[in-house]
Amino acid sequence: MKPRQGWGTQIEWECLGFDFPGLRIETRGTRWIDEREAGGEEPDFLEEDLLGEGILKGMAETAKNFAGSFVSKERLTTVEYPEERIPTIENARVFPFLVYDTGDWEAGLRCVACQICEKECPPKCIYIEKSKDKKPDYVGKPQAYPARFDIDISVCMSCQICVEVCPFEAIKMDNEFELATDDRFGGLLLDRKQLAKSNEYYHQIHPTEAAEVDARLAEEKAKVEAKAKAAAEAAAAKLAAAPVAAAAKPETKKDGGQG
Repeated sequence: MKPRQGWGTQIEWECLGFDFPGLRIETRGTRWIDEREAGGEEPDFLEEDLLGEGILKGMAETAKNFAGSFVSKERLTTVEYPEERIPTIENARVFPFLVYDTGDWEAGLRCVACQICEKECPPKCIYIEKSKDKKPDYVGKPQAYPARFDIDISVCMSCQICVEVCPFEAIKMDNEFELATDDRFGGLLLDRKQLAKSNEYYHQIHPTEAAEVDARLAEEKAKVEAKAKAAAEAAAAKLAAAPVAAAAKPETKKDGGQG
């Protein structure tokens, strides 16, 4: 197809989106328009959009953002580390740690060596040995504890699966990332003493999550205590009712034989 002759002929080739006198390129197809037949006037070059105007606007916006990143503190993306540090967000996670509740890390570990995290760990970087004896847990129930609990952080992929599967809220994700060492083997294998961190520390790095966990554990402990109290009261009532029942029971006399 050829365009019709005339000063008012305008080619609309709709495929790219450029717009300039005599040739308008948009997005839908091709058609020919005679401005005289449409009642239009001769197009004015100065009134039309310049070729590449959108590109120039985009480059101007980029230059504005580039210059603003040097003068606007809200837009600064780098700091002079380690002298300056960006506050760590609450949901940040690096490697796992073990939570303990009392002042003694060894006696207060929540972990009962159930070994679920060891079995579910995708890279198999957790190593647990269960104790031979037991100690009371947070509700007073005798539980085993980990005689050994090691995590190889050179293998750990920070997937948090160990946290998700733990039924005792004993393992959580730390946000400490400055763990470089010159010992590529022993220095990256953390034992239970290195992994143990207090519940107060847990509240510092993950306050929202830690508060929810404490509330849930407190609720479970209250339920266990209420159940134990009810059982003790029932046993005491049964014990108190025993002498009364024995006194109310009539005595049977035995008949003696005649000689």
